[in-house]
Amino acid sequence: MSGKAPTEFAPAATTTTTANNTASAPNTQGSKSKSEAQLKKEQAKAAKAAKRAAKKYDAPDTPAGPPATPKSQQQQGKQQSQASAHGGKKERRGSQGQKAPAVKETALPVHSKKPAVPPKQVGLFGHLYGMDRRHGIEGAAKEVHPAVLALGVQMSSWVVCGSTARCAAMLLCFKSVIQSYNTPVGTSLARHMVQHVLSPQIDYLKSHRPLSVSMGNAIRHLKALIVSIDPSTPDEEAKQFLCDAIDTFIRERITAASTIIAGTAADKIIDGDVILVYANSSVVCKALLLAHSQGKKFRVVVVDSSPLFEGKCLAKDLARADVQTSYYVVTGAAHAVREATKVFLGAAAMMANGRLYSRVGNAIVAMLAKRLDVPVLVLCESYKFTERVSLDSIVNNEVGPAEDLLASLGIMKQPGDATEGGAADEDQLETREARITKWKDTPNLQMLNIMHDLTPAEYITMVVTEFGCLPPSSVPAVLRNLEGTGKENKP
Repeated sequence: MSGKAPTEFAPAATTTTTANNTASAPNTQGSKSKSEAQLKKEQAKAAKAAKRAAKKYDAPDTPAGPPATPKSQQQQGKQQSQASAHGGKKERRGSQGQKAPAVKETALPVHSKKPAVPPKQVGLFGHLYGMDRRHGIEGAAKEVHPAVLALGVQMSSWVVCGSTARCAAMLLCFKSVIQSYNTPVGTSLARHMVQHVLSPQIDYLKSHRPLSVSMGNAIRHLKALIVSIDPSTPDEEAKQFLCDAIDTFIRERITAASTIIAGTAADKIIDGDVILVYANSSVVCKALLLAHSQGKKFRVVVVDSSPLFEGKCLAKDLARADVQTSYYVVTGAAHAVREATKVFLGAAAMMANGRLYSRVGNAIVAMLAKRLDVPVLVLCESYKFTERVSLDSIVNNEVGPAEDLLASLGIMKQPGDATEGGAADEDQLETREARITKWKDTPNLQMLNIMHDLTPAEYITMVVTEFGCLPPSSVPAVLRNLEGTGKENKP
């Protein structure tokens, strides 16, 4: 070869030209001008693509370096275009076999998709988390009555817990709201109270805990009474009518109904029975105490679970009344059911398809009892019946704070709790707290504190109501009967 390979490569050069190549190129001028035109177009396209990429992507991990000059950018564009024109080769060799500098391909960063739910929420129940649960009165609307403010805090702190207690307390608070209400000038009570007075109270209670089925039924009953009042009715007469209606609802639908149900359930208890109950239910406790006051000899097995351990209160009340009582946690339910002759369960709601909606764990007890042919009796007032149909406990449920679940398991120390066993136990507790209480910072760790479950109708023997002992399939018939006979006298 007549020409020698250059000993040093220029940064923008990717090929070397020999003398033979120059001699055998007849149209060098035309091909050179054509390649320069294509190069300019490719450079313009590359500049536009770089601008779009700079706006769309941000590269925090890109190593810092001196800013590129227009000349260096042009040289880099030439390298990329020439490399693509020669078959996309990353390396080129000179005439003496030396490697030419390879053009590095820079991959644009790809942003990962955002998760559908926050990382500390269980995806299957993500639709149940909703807004953050309120634990105080900060930020409450000025229209909220002081009695309702206090009830909301009591609900979120589990002081007022059961569906019956929450419904009765809510109605009493609404009675105080009605008594302190004054109709503005230019409007009427029937048109103003529901939207501007009652709705803020309901929204505030919802921010602490979701409303139970019984609370929803009572609210609809009260709203129907308010809108049915004649606008020409004096305020004092209308307010007295509503307060009397609330008292009637509590007296007939809650107090009298639970008394009738307790008497019917007590008649089902005979000497030598072993009654298994789950968690705590006011009507179940009333039935057991009534049967004991009648002189019947029976034993009670209380099955309980975290995080609330409501069954402890029921076991204490029965023990104070000299009722022979045993206490199990839900992990021992399989052994407890073998001792039982009957199972009494409370209810948060009875669905239109005959399924029981109650504290989580009731379905486990009912299914174990069904397997051993132990009759299951559900004690439920009719104001807890609903027209809704549920097939599972995922679509509609309540998710409690995960911290309550950790605290009930002894992982988190409650304020004011004392430790026993000396300094060694305290050090162990502090080490465990330091590791577990920061569960939100631990990857791949989720806590689910689900509050209710759904018991299929085939596991329920009968439902004890104020109308008598009925099969679970009779819920729609009871609702139709209540619609026909539950009319109130209007003022």
